[in-house]
Parts: sequence; structure tokens; C-alpha cells
Amino acid sequence: MPVGEALVARGLITDVQLAEALRAQKSSSERIDQVLIRSGLVSERDMLAVYSEQFAIPVVELTERDIDTELLRLVPSRLVHKYGLIPVSRNGKGIRVATSDPYNMYALDEVRTCIDMPVEPVLATRGEIHKLIKAFYGVGGEVLTEMVADDEVQILDEARFDSADLDVQMAQEASVVKLVNEILIEAIDQRASDIHFEPYENDFSVRYRIDGLLHHANVPPEIRRFQNAVVSRIKILSGLNIAEKRLPQDGGIKIKVHGREVDLRVSVIPMAFGEGVVLRILDRTAIRLSLPDLGMEGDTYERFKDLINRPHGILLVTGPTGSGKTTSLYAALSEIVSEDIKILTVEDPIEYYLEGINQVQVLPKIGLDFARALRSFLRHDPDVILVGEIRDRETAEVAINASLTGHLVFSTLHTNDAVSATTRLLDMGVEPFLISSSVEAVMAQRLVRTICEKCKTQYTPESVTHFPKDFEYKSGEKLWRGAGCRECRNSGYAGRRAIFELLVLDDELRELIVQRKSAAQMLPVARKNGLRLLREDGWRLVRRGLTTPEEVVRATKV
Repeated sequence: MPVGEALVARGLITDVQLAEALRAQKSSSERIDQVLIRSGLVSERDMLAVYSEQFAIPVVELTERDIDTELLRLVPSRLVHKYGLIPVSRNGKGIRVATSDPYNMYALDEVRTCIDMPVEPVLATRGEIHKLIKAFYGVGGEVLTEMVADDEVQILDEARFDSADLDVQMAQEASVVKLVNEILIEAIDQRASDIHFEPYENDFSVRYRIDGLLHHANVPPEIRRFQNAVVSRIKILSGLNIAEKRLPQDGGIKIKVHGREVDLRVSVIPMAFGEGVVLRILDRTAIRLSLPDLGMEGDTYERFKDLINRPHGILLVTGPTGSGKTTSLYAALSEIVSEDIKILTVEDPIEYYLEGINQVQVLPKIGLDFARALRSFLRHDPDVILVGEIRDRETAEVAINASLTGHLVFSTLHTNDAVSATTRLLDMGVEPFLISSSVEAVMAQRLVRTICEKCKTQYTPESVTHFPKDFEYKSGEKLWRGAGCRECRNSGYAGRRAIFELLVLDDELRELIVQRKSAAQMLPVARKNGLRLLREDGWRLVRRGLTTPEEVVRATKV
């Protein structure tokens, strides 16, 4: 029975839909089954069931564990990429090969001829096969196979040629463009926050930072030969000087992936064996998060909400690089933005563009730094000011003066906890009475990985000796962890959530600041007044089954 009729018989499509698909087929070179899948009338999984019935070929669901890795060396990679198939397992004297297209018998014949063994086909979706090809052959493996086989590209040997013109030509090659695009798309699909291109003497490493930790991207080793072309392509996209290889450069790229806009912040640094590149991925959809979406809840959320609605004062958010400080401040601004107030920000760089907020980019080359922008802001009659970071005494004092003249000021500091923020300002040379009279609160934060929902399991620890004492584990208490699955790259974690330490200054703490007391001397007073430390907020998430004790220990200090 023809495939179309078989689908109608199964009730998957109607006669009218089949007729429409047949008319659409006449204007294209596709088969009827391909037209039906492309138009969304039939899912690929349903079509495989029909194929299975028609050709007597079994349908399988594949995972990485199902693949016999020895067979990957047996079947040439060019056939895998060319036909979109992958060897699965041995079958007596032959092998099983997964394909999504049972009509392409020539592909199976070519594999059979090449390996001189019987081939038994099994059916799997195109998406499953493509994911496994990327897992075992690397991102961009098909492109690199074509590039290595292309004599014209091979001639542009980086060891013999160091001409900017040749770099430009090679970087503009369609194959190099496609390779860089595949790496970018793979990183975004993997929820990476950064992509690291790192040159070594005998290697060119590509790593993704996912949920705060670096993971090696599965790219073929042949990418080392095209190191200069890849770096040059990124420099062309970000508008950097492709001929300058001795000085650091910074730029940016704006791309559209899967229908959404993504900004990439690019940093290039000359290293011993070439130029190292780091791309920070700024997904604009992330800024739509509210404070509760970030993980702020309960009394912390209520107190923080009260603080961001005050008429004046300074609110500081502290933590190391990559702890989500800017995202929290953007979420806070999103909560209070309205037609009744004017909000100005000065940032370096502007990471996200927010509707209804006036944003200024720092430009040190022409003398526009944080302090100068802040002074100009005061003549623009703002209600709320965001300073990307307080880096020096001048910026701190201008921000303090802005708060004392009736403005609400948000900013960030690089300190490890909340009580250290005031001593950091004192170290900058700011007078203690200015800090005491202007700073309303300090919020320290970290990001902890959350347990993958797909493989989340409950367990009772057999040994508790490795748990910190401040966890206060009760015997028999059940905890949660991730077993590891394909969705979370077998890490047991997927996504991140913030933990917070909110210090609201009262009269007693302000008096300690005036007396120039250290953070160690201020901490007991803050604890007495209800300060919950980062670790304690983390243990709360552990007991709710959102993260693990090991992750809280990794992200925080005692």
C-alpha cells in the first residue's frame, strides 16, 4: 500500500490532507512522506511506524549506551555524514545500522560494500541519529570532513602563511562559516553561557561553560588545522581588526537562533600558540525573569521588594564574576519600571536592553567613565540610577552623593559576602559616615546548579561524614540527587538558581560602620538581627529537593 494511503488507513491524516500534500508535491522534488513531515501533518515517529510496517524494519529508540563504539571506526565518517546514518551494534556476522530513510537503499549498499559485511537496517528519527552523530563524531564533523578533503582549503596552511588577506579568504569560505555557525548553535542549544576557544601547542580546544562549569565541546581534532580561520571568522563577525594579532580586542555579535535574538560579547587575547577567544552568550529572553523566577522568595523577597521601592539610598549586590548580580538588578528594575519614574543606567557593557529604561554605555577611550556619567545623570532628573559596578573611590562617592540627594541607586561590588561590602568601600577611601548614611542594604548571592527533573531520585545517605557540620543533617533524612541522563549530560544537574544573603542595615550596624569595625566584628551583630547566610539559604534548597549538599559546598564558603 502506498505510504499516503497507509497513513489515511491508520487515521493519521484525512483524504483531503493527502490530496493537498500531493498537490504540494508536484511543485517540489520531495517524496510525499517528506512533504507530510515538513508540513507538520504527520510526526516523524508516526511515519517511522508506517515505514516499519511497509518494509518490515524495526523501529528503535537510541541512546549513547546503545552504540558499539568499535563499529564507529569500521564505518567511514564520510558515509555517516553523507547519508545521516550510524552503526549501532553487531548482528551475527554483520552489523545493525540506524537510518531515518528506508528508501535510500543505495546508502546501505555503499556501507555494505565499504565494510564487506552484511548490513541490517533499523529505523530511528532523524533527530536521534543527528544527536548521536554529534556526540560521537563531534560538532561540525561533517564540515571538517569536507574541509579536510578539499585540497584548495588545505593549501592555506597556517604554518606557512600568516597573511591577513589569506585569513580573510579562508574565514569567508562557506565551510568555515558553517563550522562556526554549528559551534554557536550547539552552545546555545546546550544552554551554555560562554564559549572558550583555547589554542595549545598541539591542540585547539573548544569548551562550553554550562551551569557554571566548563565542559569540552565534542569537536573533531581536525579543527586544529583551521584554528586561524575559525578565529578570523569570529573577528570578522564582531567587527574586530583581523590583522591585529598582538593586542587584546573586544567586540560583539548579534545573531538570531531558533527565532530568538542572542547577543555575543567577544574577547580576543593573544596567547603563546595563537589567539584565545571567549564568547559570552547573552540571551535576551533570560531578562524576562522576575525575582521569584531567579529563586528569591519568602521573607527575602518581601524585604528586597520593600528596599527597591524606597525613595532614596544605595542598594548593593555583591558576589564574584558570573554569580548573577546584573541579572538580579535587571529583574529588580523590571519590577519597579513604570511611566511614573525615570530610570537611568550606566553599564560596561550593556548586557540587555530594557524597555522604558535609559541605558548608557561606558566609553573609557573618550573619557566617559562611571563617575562622569553619574555626574551628568543628576542633571537628567532621574528617580532611580543603576551603576554597573563601583570600582573606585570617585564612583563610590558620586553614587553616595546621588543617594543623599534623593535618588535610589543600585550597584554591584566584588565581595564574597554581604558584611564585607562596607569594609570594601572603606578600603576604597570612602568616609565611614557617608557609607553609614547612604547604604540601605547589601545582598550577596551565588548560583547553584539545580537537580535535573528528568533523572531526579530520592535517597538516604549511607554516610554523613562528608557533610559540613552547619548542614545539621538528621539521621534518616531523605535527600535528592540526579542519577544522570541524556538531558543533563549525565551530570545530574540542569539549570541554576540563586541563593541570597540579604543584610539590611539598622542603627546598630551603622554605628559599627562609623567606628570602622571589620566584617568579622559586624557579622555577629548582623546574625543576631536575623541575617541568613548564603549556606543556610542553600541548605533550605537542599531540603526542598532543588539542589544537593555537594553543590552548596562548591558554591559557598564557611
